[in-house]
Amino acid sequence: MDTVFLYSNAILSPRAPFLADSTDAPIGAMDDRAPVPRKIIHCDCDCFYASVEMRDDPGLRGRPLAVGGRPEQRGVIATCNYEARRFGVHSAMSSALAMRKCPDLLILPSAMEKYRIASRQIMAIYRDYTADVEPLSLDEAYLDVTHSSRCKGSATLMAEEIRARVRETVGVTVSAGVAPNKFIAKIASDWNKPDGLFVVRPHEVDAFVAALPVRKIFGVGKVTAAKLEKLGVATCSDLREWSLVDLHRLFGVFGKRLYELSRGIDHRTVKADRERKSISVETTYVTDLRTFDECAAEIGRLAGELDARIVRAGAAAAIRKLFVKVRFADFQRTTVECVADATHLPTFVALLEKGFARRNRPVRLLGVGVRLEEDDGQSTGQFLLFDDENAVGRPPTR
Repeated sequence: MDTVFLYSNAILSPRAPFLADSTDAPIGAMDDRAPVPRKIIHCDCDCFYASVEMRDDPGLRGRPLAVGGRPEQRGVIATCNYEARRFGVHSAMSSALAMRKCPDLLILPSAMEKYRIASRQIMAIYRDYTADVEPLSLDEAYLDVTHSSRCKGSATLMAEEIRARVRETVGVTVSAGVAPNKFIAKIASDWNKPDGLFVVRPHEVDAFVAALPVRKIFGVGKVTAAKLEKLGVATCSDLREWSLVDLHRLFGVFGKRLYELSRGIDHRTVKADRERKSISVETTYVTDLRTFDECAAEIGRLAGELDARIVRAGAAAAIRKLFVKVRFADFQRTTVECVADATHLPTFVALLEKGFARRNRPVRLLGVGVRLEEDDGQSTGQFLLFDDENAVGRPPTR
């Protein structure tokens, strides 16, 4: 339960002493002539599903525990506790592989209603401090406390108080990051896990970001990281040596994000009324689908279920894109999408054909879906193929 403060002259010194500055100062104490730095808190519950299970059954504490599907049914781990992680178990791993890595692992089925109740309790605590709460999942949220008067306007004290209240009221732990923007706050919340707090103040941003590995930048996965490595780019400081023009030439529209985030620039606001961005249906198969024809035969059923979900959500008028997701037996994943304003079975089949041809291997999972608003990236053609690193959203993992 450590609070960590970062200083630009000691980037990796996680236990530096407290010094007050504008991130913690009350709004009224600031110079009216200068723009008010934002105060963003990113809260992330530690191994949330597993933590709720251990809360309800203290006898589970201290033993390797995961929540997920059954190994014999091709299940996948949703989350696991830190005892299980010591054996190399992690979220999104197949349950069968997790059991091989940790034979004593106890895998519990998910109890979503129980997790939702805990999540509602946690979000209610967050909203005691600000109305500007943007949930990312059941266990994760951004809070903009820039104009909150709680704790004399100190974002750090608010984060400490929030963590204590969640621990005492809900019985799970929360790691938090405090920073002037969402990008840095999210990185900070992961810096001192589990059950920790990490603070990056406005004057510390430049040095903090400069020392970050480029893989910490949102959207930089294995493919982009390998490309950057070939260019001699390992840290954000290295990335700053490249001009915006060069990055755009090498990475397209994502080059602008690389340019900005490597400098700690992130203008995204906390959206309390964050709208749903996609609706999808997917199935993991007990027996791999070995041919394109087998996969195509499944698309009709999936598309039918998707249409039903779209109707229930009243989202038909908001459709902007169609997509098909394919996860192969080797766990490689491809998502193919196209611009559209309505679901269309032949289009889903065409997207599947393009995705299947990318690896032409047995398929473990198929999914179809619609996007309801434009993503940050822009299209470069009618069909778009994305690597794993550009997938949107995630289950609770910490």
